[in-house]
Amino acid sequence: MVYRVGPDWQPTVEQIEDQLAKSVFVECGATQQQSMGWAPPRGIEHAPLIEDVGGHWLLKLVIEQRVLPGSVVKRKTEELAARIEQETGRKPGKKQTKDLKEQATLELLPMAFTKQSSIRVWISPAQHLLMIDAGSASRADEVVTLLIKELAGLHLHLIQTAEAPATCMAAWLMDGVTPEGFSIDRECELKSADEMKSVVRYARHALDIEEVRQHLLSGKAPTRLAMTWRDRVSFMLTDTLQIKKISFLDLVFEGRDSPEKDEAFDADAALATGELCKLIPELIDGLGGEHDFLAAGAALAALPPAAHSAPSSATPSAPTVAGTEGAVEAAPWD
Repeated sequence: MVYRVGPDWQPTVEQIEDQLAKSVFVECGATQQQSMGWAPPRGIEHAPLIEDVGGHWLLKLVIEQRVLPGSVVKRKTEELAARIEQETGRKPGKKQTKDLKEQATLELLPMAFTKQSSIRVWISPAQHLLMIDAGSASRADEVVTLLIKELAGLHLHLIQTAEAPATCMAAWLMDGVTPEGFSIDRECELKSADEMKSVVRYARHALDIEEVRQHLLSGKAPTRLAMTWRDRVSFMLTDTLQIKKISFLDLVFEGRDSPEKDEAFDADAALATGELCKLIPELIDGLGGEHDFLAAGAALAALPPAAHSAPSSATPSAPTVAGTEGAVEAAPWD
């Protein structure tokens, strides 16, 4: 998901490095279910926690979890409960069973396998943009919460466009006219808003057909639509303004020499950020432009007091950090 960074946040790379150093990633302890912290984006031990590539800042959050299946905890809890029943002649009550479950978890955690995942963060200070590659809304919320906690003065809000992505995607599918530089590919998902929640998916299929238009006329709305930008980047746009399945096309690599291994990170990061910092503003423009929350707030403040309490559907409220809908799924520089 794409966030707008508050204009007052203007730290140096050195300041961010110092602030992130307070939460460096450490592996899970024996009885710790999850550990989360910052690690060098370059993947080299003791490298900086923030990489500045052409004025774009890259961060990496590492999450390690102990994998403990619920069925294993349940079986261990039942064993402990059976032992107590055998010793005391009575079955444990609800409260005692809950305590036994916690005991079982603590006993099993040191034997559990661990798995690691990483979440990339890209910050464009010049454009006041921040993107997170988390695959779920809850993960994106965790990352944003940690960023705001660690980086003093950072304020974020989800970018919201003047027109809803679903409305625009439906119009593009109906008449085949997309914003300049964008074209529709061969994949989409349509979903109804009624209680049936009917879903129709097209994959590797032409979308400029009457069948798609009939689904739209019957009330189904696009929730995903595959698109290409200027024959350079293909991606999946969702109704919550997520940008998924980012793929750089051959045109991007024309005239580019194969970098040495040590230079590959910088080359990939420069390519990805260079393309995305052009694509995102054009996509926002294609969706009617960005909703200006500051201007809307000023206009609301100028109204008579009685008007403040009047219900209005014309001006959307600024999304809060906790209201994150999702994130970019894959870090293009990874």
